[in-house]
Amino acid sequence: MTSTFLPPGTAPVKQQFLLSPTALPAVDDDAAEGSTAHTGTSCVNAVDTTDARGTGGRKKWTKAQKKEKRGANKGRKFGKVHDQLELCWRVANGKICEHGDECRFTHDIDAYLAAKPRDIRFPSITTISDVPPFIMDTEEDNSTADDNLSSLELHTSCPSFTESGFCRLGLKCRFLGAHAKRDVSGAITLVEDEEKRAQTALSTTELNFVSADTLKLLRSKKYPKPITDAYLKELEAAKGDTNGPEEDVVIGEDNLATDDPPPVLSELIAQRTGNSDPSAQTDTPDVLMRVQEKRRLDWSGKSYLAPLTTVGNLPFRRLCMTLGADITCGEMGLATSFLTASASEFSLVRRHPSESIFGIQLAGNKPSTLVPTAEVLGREFGDAGGIDFVDVNCGCPIDLVFKSGSGSALLDAPAKLGKIVTGMSRALGEIPVTIKLRTGVKDGRNNAHKIMPRAATEWGIGCITLHGRTRQQRYTKLADWEYIKQCVDAVRAREADEGLSPIPIFGGGDCFSSHDYWTNVSSTGVDGVMIGRGALIKPWIFTEVKEHREWDISSRERLQLIGRFTEFGLSHFGTDTTGVNTTRRFLCEALSFQYRYVPIGLLERLPAKINDRAPTFKGRDELETLLASPNSQDWVKISEMFLGPAPESWSFTPKHKSNAHGEESQG
Repeated sequence: MTSTFLPPGTAPVKQQFLLSPTALPAVDDDAAEGSTAHTGTSCVNAVDTTDARGTGGRKKWTKAQKKEKRGANKGRKFGKVHDQLELCWRVANGKICEHGDECRFTHDIDAYLAAKPRDIRFPSITTISDVPPFIMDTEEDNSTADDNLSSLELHTSCPSFTESGFCRLGLKCRFLGAHAKRDVSGAITLVEDEEKRAQTALSTTELNFVSADTLKLLRSKKYPKPITDAYLKELEAAKGDTNGPEEDVVIGEDNLATDDPPPVLSELIAQRTGNSDPSAQTDTPDVLMRVQEKRRLDWSGKSYLAPLTTVGNLPFRRLCMTLGADITCGEMGLATSFLTASASEFSLVRRHPSESIFGIQLAGNKPSTLVPTAEVLGREFGDAGGIDFVDVNCGCPIDLVFKSGSGSALLDAPAKLGKIVTGMSRALGEIPVTIKLRTGVKDGRNNAHKIMPRAATEWGIGCITLHGRTRQQRYTKLADWEYIKQCVDAVRAREADEGLSPIPIFGGGDCFSSHDYWTNVSSTGVDGVMIGRGALIKPWIFTEVKEHREWDISSRERLQLIGRFTEFGLSHFGTDTTGVNTTRRFLCEALSFQYRYVPIGLLERLPAKINDRAPTFKGRDELETLLASPNSQDWVKISEMFLGPAPESWSFTPKHKSNAHGEESQG
């Protein structure tokens, strides 16, 4: 059997690896994209099915069952897993707790260590194999345990301690044996590598932490936002109602010119620059910056990892950086949540020092929320070098965002969009504003070619990214790279007419190989391609792009990358019980995309296509077959290779219903 006999749209897997020509159930990225919440039910409500990879077949479903299998598991909920006996974190780090006996956590170290589960033995790269059990132990299970304390594994390694010379979780660490020893009295004491800690302080310490004082000011609505206040007053004077009905007005010429400000704004500038008040000579956050003074983005030839909800977390971005990504952007954050001091929203802007070019993406629907959010982020993180750009999401297609007037809804409100980005640009000072958009809202009504030239020449945008699909289209058709080329040409022509330097333009859609990347760059004139789904399925695509090759990565190399992601997750989320199982959750999220990769050594022709559905196949070895499993329980088993057995109380609900196999606990 050759690929000639496979159904259209099926990956052309070689005959010797085929188990069945029937393609696996299509993964509904459209439906799953609309389920971005971190809360909801914790059980898997799905039709049970046998695993076709092991049997070579799959039982037939009724129409009702097929419908039930499609789409997303909405409202997923992942509760935190805690120790049976919780130790005070101050005591865990050898400090004195100011709460004393009134502390709600235990201070009894001996009791805590006696109840604590045994340390996890984190495997080294040299122990990874492509044959079961895939992680080769070099020691017997009990040979390295402390005889006096069964929970302590003396020869384990703690990813956080290995990287930075200390572990912030102290005695709560599930890899405690790597940085603890007994003193002469027999008590457990913590170990630090002070020299390594000093050497790695700048390279391992995450950036963009928000202070408690800032959160308090935001909650009480007392955070000062002078630039926003002045800008909104200007809009009120020009329009009468900042957030009123949308009108088709020209932005950047009569109302909000970037080079020749209107009279109201001119008076404000004169006051701030000292032309009418000699005492106003000092530089303050209120001083406006001309477009020409903005920090220019030199991104030509650089690869760009798309902002990705849930899966685009810091550990994943860090992994992509090690594989060749140049530009990263945090997960989409809601402007209204930042202004209400949501701790979870501020966690999305955390940056690792290895992210050399990092931005924050915001979603909102009006100047009165997006402009003040930009001012807050710029003031809190801009001066410290925590953000290099702020991106406005004008492309998110999910209903919850679209119906609020945010995301791709802004494509049908260009005047409002102009107000938003112009105000944000002023509030951010030298930090550039970028936009990410789709071709339009509805099929046959593309309007990106009208918006992009205005954004580049009138609104002071630093970079534009265009995804080659409409909001209505979602993933049902291929990205329209011909239209992306038309938009690029329109922007370049407008820039040439006005004598402006070109801004970087990135395209996006269906990029799944080095061939796709460089073909699109050369044929459309974009400066680069933003990679989203392609990076989720094969993070090593950035290596392929950098080296202009297709990488037939081995299963052992893929498992090593999974181990590296796990290390990054533990360093970020923590090495205690809660951090271990949070890392486990996001590892399973990553595997829910990576299993869709069909090794190119199994294909009859290249390049692989991202929308091709995989038939039921076996890999070149047992590990490759396991990594291709669509069964979410197998992803949990893979996590256990690095993170130990999952607790009985822990379960993973996959984003796509087609990956749910049964309702039982996966612990």
